Amino acid sequence: MNLKKALLHLTFACTSLTMLTNCSESSTAGKLFAETGVKQAAADTSNLKKTPPPPKPIDTKQYDSLMRKLANGDTTGNWPVKNTPYPLAGAILPEHRIVAFYGNLYSKRMGILGELPPNEMLRKLDSEVKNWEKADPSTPVIPALHYIAIVAQGDGGADGKFRYRMPFKQIDSVLAIAKKRDALVFLDVQVALSNIRTELPLFEKYLKMPNVHFGMDPEFSMKSGAKPGTKIGTYDADDINFASNYLTDLVKKNNLTPKILIVHRFTKNMVTNYKQIKLHPEVQLVMDMDGWGEPELKKGTYRNHIYKEPVQFTGFKLFYKNDLKKAPNHMMTPGEVLALKPKPIYIQYQ
Repeated sequence: MNLKKALLHLTFACTSLTMLTNCSESSTAGKLFAETGVKQAAADTSNLKKTPPPPKPIDTKQYDSLMRKLANGDTTGNWPVKNTPYPLAGAILPEHRIVAFYGNLYSKRMGILGELPPNEMLRKLDSEVKNWEKADPSTPVIPALHYIAIVAQGDGGADGKFRYRMPFKQIDSVLAIAKKRDALVFLDVQVALSNIRTELPLFEKYLKMPNVHFGMDPEFSMKSGAKPGTKIGTYDADDINFASNYLTDLVKKNNLTPKILIVHRFTKNMVTNYKQIKLHPEVQLVMDMDGWGEPELKKGTYRNHIYKEPVQFTGFKLFYKNDLKKAPNHMMTPGEVLALKPKPIYIQYQ
């Protein structure tokens, strides 16, 4: 199946299984790289592979203070999470906040990353970074591009796994765009009827780069064998531990600074056995509230599925379109998000 035909089969209809659904919408293939203004040739990533200057060691007192700040006055004892390891030198969190644009260059309907031409998209990202810096001047903001590197689809494909792996030349293009802002890159996977053990290692050459991190989306991990989009999928702690262990080994073997692992979530069953999730100094784990809807619904989802099941760090996703669908037709502001307990340290826009 060619790429255009495969993408035409993507099924991202919002499921009725939950009141608060994920970003996924029915997607059609857009024009390829002509729309992005990025050449199809592989990007020059040589600068990304240069050895960075030695990072400064973690100041544990400062780290503890920042984690208490993120807890935002929580008195339950859940936050900050107890007995978590201090990260290796060079860790991004919690000293910085990340503001990311999510999507895929082949589609204008999967997120802001692919909806706008690259330079226009970057200007909008610059604006959001400034908004967050203004809302919390004490926390420097790092921009990021969160790219869907494996897309769940409605057609089984040649191997019957209902997912399409994006070509590496597109990842190279995302890296080239990110380089214009010294932005981080997250490679996100929707494994469908495949699994994280098969798909994650495919990106090792990119994850060896110091500015490339990883995301995994339980919504499209279809352990039941159902087609993506017909039910909400799930990951177990065992799957998350595999990804974390894999990234830990990469950091150790390649003398890297800590990787960030994003796990999306908006229902309880999307992540099972959270207490068995293991943390490592080499990996910083973010549970990202990935649901759309009106502000009170999003806050409730955050309280029920992120706050009540603490792991390490938290994230929050904002939708330029879907958050406006129902009254009061309002997308939460940085100030409103920062009022949550705990304060999200990773922010994603779709």
